[in-house]
Amino acid sequence: MRLRMSSRPRSLSGWTMAVFGLLATVLGAVGLVAPDLLLVAMGFAPIPDGARAEGDHTLVFLTASSMAAVNMGAYYMLAALADWRAFFRWTVPFRLLTCTVFTAAVAAGRAPAGFLGVGLWEGVGAAATWAALRYERRGAAEDRAAD
Repeated sequence: MRLRMSSRPRSLSGWTMAVFGLLATVLGAVGLVAPDLLLVAMGFAPIPDGARAEGDHTLVFLTASSMAAVNMGAYYMLAALADWRAFFRWTVPFRLLTCTVFTAAVAAGRAPAGFLGVGLWEGVGAAATWAALRYERRGAAEDRAAD
């Protein structure tokens, strides 16, 4: 399979992926450069420098997940530029799973309420991509029927 890259997304579903990818990249970069800012945005209280307990690996995990977000964002943007719709479809159930797990973490008291935004971001993004793919599939079917 050969994918051609474009200078911008060529489909509505591609735009949903590009926006999600850009946001993931930006938020990942924020986590790498200013981790306390990202912690506050997710509803966690930052710990002042020098006040972390021995063995507190919060910043290590934040660095790892932020770098993963940068990489994931890049993958999503590249897939959008290639209009790789199979990839778009694959992301929907996994993003819904992420939404479920993150929402359950808040409900179980394992994460603060502010973390719910991360789950909702995943869920809304998955729903937008699914709706765009469905809309495009219906349009393609109508085009075939008109021929």
